[in-house]
Amino acid sequence: MARVIMTIIASNLQVIRSALAAAADRAGRRADDITLLAVSKTFSTDAIREAYHVGQKQFAESYVQEALEKMSALTDLPIEWHYIGPVQSNKTQAIAKNFSWVHGVDRLSVAQRLAAQRPADQPPLQICLQVNISNEPSKRGVAQHEVGALAMQVAKLPRLNLRGLMAVPAPSDDEAAQHRPFARLRKLRNQLNQQGLQLDTLSMGMSSDFAAAIAEGATIVRIGTAIFGNRTYQKGTI
Repeated sequence: MARVIMTIIASNLQVIRSALAAAADRAGRRADDITLLAVSKTFSTDAIREAYHVGQKQFAESYVQEALEKMSALTDLPIEWHYIGPVQSNKTQAIAKNFSWVHGVDRLSVAQRLAAQRPADQPPLQICLQVNISNEPSKRGVAQHEVGALAMQVAKLPRLNLRGLMAVPAPSDDEAAQHRPFARLRKLRNQLNQQGLQLDTLSMGMSSDFAAAIAEGATIVRIGTAIFGNRTYQKGTI
């Protein structure tokens, strides 16, 4: 059974890579300029190994303790680990020490803690600011009108490299509706660059809307379900 499941993961990755390349081609872009980030939260280390051995090198986790356990079990693989979950103050030290990227920074205090706790012998931590691009009251992320001020402050912090913006728009099955929030995020990134920043990253698009994200300039797409299947969440996961 495990062998069948692993074969499905490899097949899913092949399908996603083909779809990503087709979406890039329609947008007049190079597929090589778009990073496929495999969202492996809640999935096993065996699943991650199978994805890795068919060419997937970047993986994303949302729960710190789960991620640390996986990292310990996968030390033989040179995986690039991305943290995409909520950044809690009591978890910043573990995040700063163990991840290459953090996509969910939405407060200056969190960025300051990450900067102070990033080990000096490691490369700068790559940072994306999470924007509440659909203005949802229940969703995390900095408000659009506050992005500029936060970006300017985070860009000055040591041990961090502010790379760009991240968003999780309100879900929609309408293609035109999918495009609009991604276009807004791209516009925000461009405005920040006009103010003197050098942001090259738009982390946006998931299994159900990554084609629209790529059309609007996504440089990282975060794909979980379409690679690994539906998730089963365990009570108490952190």
